[in-house]
Amino acid sequence: MIPRPDYIKKLSFYRDKDLIKTLTGLRRAGKSTLLNLYRQSLLESGVHEKQIVSINFEDPLYESIYGWRQLYEYVKEQVRGNTRSYVFLDEIQQVDSFEKAIDGLYLDKSLDIYITGSNAWLLSGELATLLSGRYIEMPVFPLSFKEYASAHNERSFPALLQTYMKYGGLPYTLEMKGNPQALFDYLGGVYNTVVRKDIITRLDAGSLAALDEVTKFLFDNIGNTTSMKKISDTLTSSGIKISTPTVSRYVTALCEAYVLSKVCRYDVKGKRYLQTQEKYYLNDPGLRYYLLGDRPGDIGRMLENIVYLELLRRNHQVAIGKTYSKEIDFIATDNSGVSYYQVAASVLSNETLKRELAPLQALSDNYPKYLLTLDEIGVGSYEGIQHINVIDWLLL
Repeated sequence: MIPRPDYIKKLSFYRDKDLIKTLTGLRRAGKSTLLNLYRQSLLESGVHEKQIVSINFEDPLYESIYGWRQLYEYVKEQVRGNTRSYVFLDEIQQVDSFEKAIDGLYLDKSLDIYITGSNAWLLSGELATLLSGRYIEMPVFPLSFKEYASAHNERSFPALLQTYMKYGGLPYTLEMKGNPQALFDYLGGVYNTVVRKDIITRLDAGSLAALDEVTKFLFDNIGNTTSMKKISDTLTSSGIKISTPTVSRYVTALCEAYVLSKVCRYDVKGKRYLQTQEKYYLNDPGLRYYLLGDRPGDIGRMLENIVYLELLRRNHQVAIGKTYSKEIDFIATDNSGVSYYQVAASVLSNETLKRELAPLQALSDNYPKYLLTLDEIGVGSYEGIQHINVIDWLLL
């Protein structure tokens, strides 16, 4: 198992606090493994095995727990008196009305509860209403490039980054490194599970073929501004008739299943979010490889996607910046303030360098500004804008 110290540190901070710890993210991103790592840390800290109740609802062993009452009664039978117990419920969305069981278990203050789910609606509806203010959400992403690199002996980081952008960072892909067909088959299995189990079932209707086409369009337009109408018009013109509301429903479902993330544009001058022409980024680039194959000409856009995910991992809120006619790739905000990022494969030509610097130079504030590229020469400072090799930045 790849160590994931940042997540373990965060889980440890919230240990025994009166909050339900909720881990969310794409299927196979490592949520179950993370819980295993954390359980191990509990045991090493002196917690006894009998104090831990752990259920993975994708394990047929627990198929008899199909509803909230069975879940509630099972957990209560496992815990012992008033002894502090740690309850781990993995992929809990498999249980009907699970939020009722969680609400009941939360009342027992001897329990420290951890749940995971692969759908954003885990924290919507009744659960959010019942447990408002009583849970903390922890998004879990596939391996960062730094984590991915730690699992490889080779230190040719540029070549490793190319592999990472192609196959993504789902942890189990490491078991098949060096075997392209096995990697392709595994990524296909993940994609089809997400689509068939988490989306089509959730929508309770719809065409799998149409959903695939919407997904392909978005995967092929990573980092480009788009709209639901544009997707509908483009697919309809190619012979796949699909309405704008249906496209919107599919895109929402893809985001809820953590396949994609929607990023809104922010008007820097007007200090407001714009309601149109949003962008979408992948939560793991390997799924794009499965659907669209290898696209070596898309390095710049995929690099942008990798930087976006890394900013999320580093606890930033991210928006696309708009200033007059120029666009800033990312405005990142965290508890220390705002920072701006431009991303490009290379700026070795003066024309490209000027084009990438211009949006940052147009800003009148004094927040940090960064230009991230694959270039190993020419890095440095341009009027306060830090030009950094993106691999060095990813390995920080």
